[in-house]
Amino acid sequence: MPGASHNQRAFAHGQFRTDYEHRPDGHELRRRRVARARGHIQAAGLDALLVWKDENVRHLTGLRAQIIAGRSALLNGCLLPRSGEPILLASGGELDRARLVMPWIEEIHAVPIMEARGLVQGAVEETIAPLLRRLGIDSGRVGIDEGAFCLFEALGEALPSLELADGDAVMQSARLVKFPEEIAFIEEASSIAEAVTEAAIDAVRPGVREVDIVGEAMRALYRLGGELPHVVTPFVASGEHMSPPNRFASDKLVREGDLVCIDIGAMWGGYFSDLARTVICGLPSRRQQEIYTAVHESLAAATAALVPGRTNDDVAAAVRRVVAAHGLEENLLGLFIGHGIGGGANEPPYIGEDLAGAETVELRAGMVVAVEPLVWVPGVRGGGGVRLEDTIAVAAGGGRALTRTAFDERLLL
Repeated sequence: MPGASHNQRAFAHGQFRTDYEHRPDGHELRRRRVARARGHIQAAGLDALLVWKDENVRHLTGLRAQIIAGRSALLNGCLLPRSGEPILLASGGELDRARLVMPWIEEIHAVPIMEARGLVQGAVEETIAPLLRRLGIDSGRVGIDEGAFCLFEALGEALPSLELADGDAVMQSARLVKFPEEIAFIEEASSIAEAVTEAAIDAVRPGVREVDIVGEAMRALYRLGGELPHVVTPFVASGEHMSPPNRFASDKLVREGDLVCIDIGAMWGGYFSDLARTVICGLPSRRQQEIYTAVHESLAAATAALVPGRTNDDVAAAVRRVVAAHGLEENLLGLFIGHGIGGGANEPPYIGEDLAGAETVELRAGMVVAVEPLVWVPGVRGGGGVRLEDTIAVAAGGGRALTRTAFDERLLL
């Protein structure tokens, strides 16, 4: 949005194209994403990227595709040469539509679901290898983000001089810092995520099932034009289902005095927003308030720490200090505390990851993360588990929360 001030960009304007207000241009944004990706291809010493992950294909082509569960990196692809336009490798079911409604893609080829060995070999021999030969990079260096093992075998057999490299790291780097227009799209996704969360909160009462709450949330998501929930298996857990957390909805009935965690989020325009709130059905116990207050304060501390020049480790330490001050350090969920977000639901950098190989990443303005501390205490009547989560942009002076849903004041001490 050239010429627009930060304040003009810093809220969700609406989903429609208009003639009365300057809004982010998705087509111009896509062109900027491709140009930035080319720079990262060159910096990595690659001749091309061959990507298959949904978020990477959409990032480079704008393809919004049908998603089949469990096949998200096997349906569509994109070949992006270091110099040249993206070439779309589309599922047959997308082919005709893409040719009609995506005129900015000049070259489209049909590919099968890239899973069955024979079909994959055929796609490489008949489509992918000829493309690489035509572009003069059949003996070059190509980055790939993801694929079935048989894809790598077929490429090696068809093009023995081709060098394959890690293309996913290149795309992660290209997507790490968001353009202002990307943050505006995340703001729009956040406005839908808030509506989804509010619909779920409104459904909380004694006698409803966790799946009933999800049903109301999903109705709000699709009614408002959301593409997907952030959590494909919506996380609604009540009472003792939060100690430890069951991170999916079930037929359990919500009861008076239950904590109810809602973590669903939304995707819009190819960008995700992640949002979680925990509320009380009825009146809380003192112990539930103590746990909730600890998590609420830890989220606030993390938000304040999301400053350029600090690191993801600093943010995790801020959360842990607060939780420890409340005597709950042993009750923090053994999962990362936060994650990057954008075109991918979860993407680097990760915050508070304790497993081997975790990276320290310096924060930069324009990064967007979701911070989601979860503390659970066993043996609390009505459940002793609380998650609170916001999607937050790194900014000078402290992070700017893009999600605005209120916290449950009944649970705050």
